[in-house]
Amino acid sequence: MGLTARHLEENGIPTVIIGSALDIIEHCGAPRYLFTDLPLGNPIGHPGNMDEQRRVVGLGLGLFESVTAANKTVHAPVRWSESNDWRARYAEVKPEEMARLKAAGDARRALRQTLKVEGKLRNQDDST
Repeated sequence: MGLTARHLEENGIPTVIIGSALDIIEHCGAPRYLFTDLPLGNPIGHPGNMDEQRRVVGLGLGLFESVTAANKTVHAPVRWSESNDWRARYAEVKPEEMARLKAAGDARRALRQTLKVEGKLRNQDDST
């Protein structure tokens, strides 16, 4: 994402990235980056919380006016919860969930194989 943003900027198209992968985006040198210290996959806030999401997107759009130097990161004043306890549980897989998750993965792989055979995948080289 950061490399794409840099390329677009070099060709006259301004960009803003909103995300939670601080080290990756800063390493790539994105021109404008709104860092949200939220779980990966939720860069603009809690699912279904449209007020929070609009606020974060508004903060991101505001970077077009306030950030003029390259490689600028702004930390958004948003939190996932009152405490940071969510970090310890993020992406945790409980032993009692492993069989269900394995079955779901097996079903997904079988479906993708069927779609591949039928020529319905966009990327025919995709083996996942």
